[in-house]
Amino acid sequence: MPTEHLFIDGELAAADMARRIAALLGEAIAARGVATIALSGGRSPRPMLQTLSRAALDWAKVIVTLVDERWVAPDDADSNERLVRETLLQGAAAGARFVPMKNDAADAYGGQAACEAAYAALPWPLDIMLLGMGEDGHTASLFPGAAELPKGLSTQALTLAVTPPAAPHQRLSLSAAAILKSRHIFLQIGGAAKKAVYDRALAGEAMEELPIRLALCQHKVSVEVWISE
Repeated sequence: MPTEHLFIDGELAAADMARRIAALLGEAIAARGVATIALSGGRSPRPMLQTLSRAALDWAKVIVTLVDERWVAPDDADSNERLVRETLLQGAAAGARFVPMKNDAADAYGGQAACEAAYAALPWPLDIMLLGMGEDGHTASLFPGAAELPKGLSTQALTLAVTPPAAPHQRLSLSAAAILKSRHIFLQIGGAAKKAVYDRALAGEAMEELPIRLALCQHKVSVEVWISE
């Protein structure tokens, strides 16, 4: 079972998560000379990333990358890269090395090979995998009903291109195998609707139904979940 951190307020949860991440990144730098973190997009991580950016770390030894990305320009409002640059990579934290998913290919399928090569060069396992979860139970860009979901759950490649069944934009996503090549998996859950999906995920096993189970229903990597009302 995941370790749960319960908060009545989302800002308090974000601050606590930022402290935990900063501590682990500092420990990784001390132990291995480098720290790595893969981030998810959306509204939920924004306050945490803003707080984390102020952590007293040797940011030049931190590598920041993404769990998934929409195939849009890096300055597009829907870009996860833009979110990370606007929130985390500010001040001293701008000294971190950022490895994007988006490249100059015409679409996500054409860009997947170059992304795979860039990710293969990272020092695996990554220290922290920060996941998100949609109300449909998706995580990264592994969506229920997506044609690429079976591949995403089974491939040993690190990345894959995905066309979501309903959400806009082609995506690049980490595979389940890549997500589990990490030392720590973190998840943010905010609000009653997502808490209900989270509880459903813990009560079942079918990853095709709720892909977030690939992280929650395994014993290889420790999972911590920050839950707020």
